[in-house]
Amino acid sequence: MKAALFLERDADLVIRDDITLGDVGPKDVRVKIGSSGVCHSDLSVMNGTIPQPPPTILGHEGAGVVEEIGEAVTGVTVGDHVILSFTPACSVCNPCLRQQSFLCKQTGPQAMSTNFRMDGNPVPGMTGLGTFAEELIVGEAGVVKIPKDVPLDIASLIGCGVTTGVGASINTAAITPGSSVVVFGCGGVGISAIQGARIAGASEILAVDMVEGKLEQAKHFGATSVCTPDGFDDARMKITGGEGFDFALECIGHSKTIRATYDAARTGGTAVIVGVGRMEDMVQFSAFELFFANKTLKGSMYGSANVRTFMPELLSLWKTGKLDLESMISRRIKLEEVNDAFRAMQAGEVIRSVIDF
Repeated sequence: MKAALFLERDADLVIRDDITLGDVGPKDVRVKIGSSGVCHSDLSVMNGTIPQPPPTILGHEGAGVVEEIGEAVTGVTVGDHVILSFTPACSVCNPCLRQQSFLCKQTGPQAMSTNFRMDGNPVPGMTGLGTFAEELIVGEAGVVKIPKDVPLDIASLIGCGVTTGVGASINTAAITPGSSVVVFGCGGVGISAIQGARIAGASEILAVDMVEGKLEQAKHFGATSVCTPDGFDDARMKITGGEGFDFALECIGHSKTIRATYDAARTGGTAVIVGVGRMEDMVQFSAFELFFANKTLKGSMYGSANVRTFMPELLSLWKTGKLDLESMISRRIKLEEVNDAFRAMQAGEVIRSVIDF
């Protein structure tokens, strides 16, 4: 079968048509991919931000149809439509029992699975998935069943960016009606965070990005004000009187913007870090300011989402017109065009490119 492989850092993916799959285990499912989003986290593997060595089949934001199940699988059957979850929800580990499936203990084992074969050798998929392949095998805990009337391209977006961004606003930050919000970074996750803030009832939503085109898009999805970084101080003064925002969300993953996000939150406010940064990129805070500012600083892994309940909630918001997913799809492409999709992402030309298989 055909797949896109990460073989060398800072290089284009290589398309091969001779990739095969291993055996379906007792609790595994084989999924035929219908659509896969091209996410910035895939690029983060390619440039070394996320430390996953080659060879790897990239892609982790996908949806498809179950083609085969293991003998111990009980939650899905052949023909079911599913969203792939890069963080499984095993339902039995301590985080899952605490309703924190986004921290599921099976995340590591899933990420280390090697269900693909290349030249007879085992090859992993990104986060244990690998949605840049026509089919994949994953444990039952890594799929979420969805209604068959949901288009797979729409469903694929929920596999990462939408769950991460909307979840960061609704679950992690717990944005309240009438509050003021600033979102740094207007890629797929940032746009989703803006939508989440709008859904939560924020009265002021400022979008900050270096790319003017992204700022225009942010207005469509719910931003009430936009600015480039150079205009942020003026925007903060105009919106909050200089006090700072009730909620500040960082959707980029750099120490400078993380620091700026913390500073953007008012005294007693909340700063949420959504973007994935490099392990060596350190952020400094003084012990004095952490005490006296009384701010809440939180990380947001996968939108702090219990995928088994939150993904259906997102689909419900989409069906009722409260969550705009169609407009997030900037380009529809074939797998062979995936490298062009990454270049468009880096140029700020797209919110999401979606691969249709």
